[in-house]
Amino acid sequence: MTRTQNLTDTIEILTRLVGFDTTSRNSNLELIEWVEAYVAPLKPHLRRIPNADGTKTNLIISFGPLNAPGGVVLSGHTDVVPVDGQEWATDPWTLTELDGRLYGRGTCDMKGFAACALALAPAMAQANLTAPIHIALSYDEEIGCLGAPSLVEVLNQHYAKPEAVIIGEPSDMGVVSGQKGLSTFQIEITGRAAHSSQVQQGVSAIMEAVPLLANLRALSEEVRANAPANSPFEPPGTSLTIGLIEGGTASNILAQSCSITWDMRFEVGDDPHVHEAKVAAWVAEVDARIKARAPEGGASMMRRSLSPAMAPETDGAAEALARALTGDNTTRAVAYATEGGIFQGGGLSTVICGPGSILQAHQPDEFIEIAQLAAGCAFMERLVKRLSA
Repeated sequence: MTRTQNLTDTIEILTRLVGFDTTSRNSNLELIEWVEAYVAPLKPHLRRIPNADGTKTNLIISFGPLNAPGGVVLSGHTDVVPVDGQEWATDPWTLTELDGRLYGRGTCDMKGFAACALALAPAMAQANLTAPIHIALSYDEEIGCLGAPSLVEVLNQHYAKPEAVIIGEPSDMGVVSGQKGLSTFQIEITGRAAHSSQVQQGVSAIMEAVPLLANLRALSEEVRANAPANSPFEPPGTSLTIGLIEGGTASNILAQSCSITWDMRFEVGDDPHVHEAKVAAWVAEVDARIKARAPEGGASMMRRSLSPAMAPETDGAAEALARALTGDNTTRAVAYATEGGIFQGGGLSTVICGPGSILQAHQPDEFIEIAQLAAGCAFMERLVKRLSA
């Protein structure tokens, strides 16, 4: 495949972006500083939106007339999931090209999209844009879309209302109209440690967790059985999974603590708070049972995040734009969560369309096809042309 200059630039930028370990537990400031330095000669309008302690930040890079209507937001997150416990054939923090693929953490999810947008930044700066193009880079999407709410708030308060938001999550450059929402929860159970031969002296937090885990599994099976037959999602309806269980010290010690992390993915129209309330009632039962034997113990549940679902829009401006730029007319909805529901909830027309396959996201040896980056570049080129006088 012949590489255009924009594609060559995209790969060079992606090399730099992958080199920053922006696992969600880390800061993204070094990556943001590099991006700012890269675009600085183009003289865009830059705005940081930091988190509370200043260790992470969103960044909005704007080209064209800021106060003009019809603007477009190209939204991507800077954080990536961990590589801990995964076996990689290549260095996850070094972009590696093999057989038409580029390997590295975040290549697909979703630094590839950001690289495509940044590669076209010179074209955006040189074009006579009639409406602004905003490249919006967020933090902590992978742990609950924590950066997106402040990003949307600033866009609505300080800029002319954008006509369309393109969420560049991997969709093989297909247009995705809807997505499920996501809630994540942490349950903490505290018992009383004791020698396992003296069960009357203590309370095992893990043993107390067992009936709660059974209830969570039963609820998972219940919502699966009640999934609507006409759902556009695969799998249909709400799904519930337990992703992490931690606790205990040794086999002969009653566990002092047990932690359960679980999540729920839900369609538009399915109220996640109904299911959350059921689990909260079960946790309250565990709490009372433990306190009856160990008053210093108990159980509690905290919602860690809530990312709303994104509904297909009737005559949505974002979907119309994405279909015009891609030529894609297939209707799609996805079960994974993105920041799309947050943008849409802020009154902005939103759609998902980005390079790469979701099947590669979060996987060891994550990769993106170079052909997908080429398609992403072509999308950006058409967007600049469409918004130019």
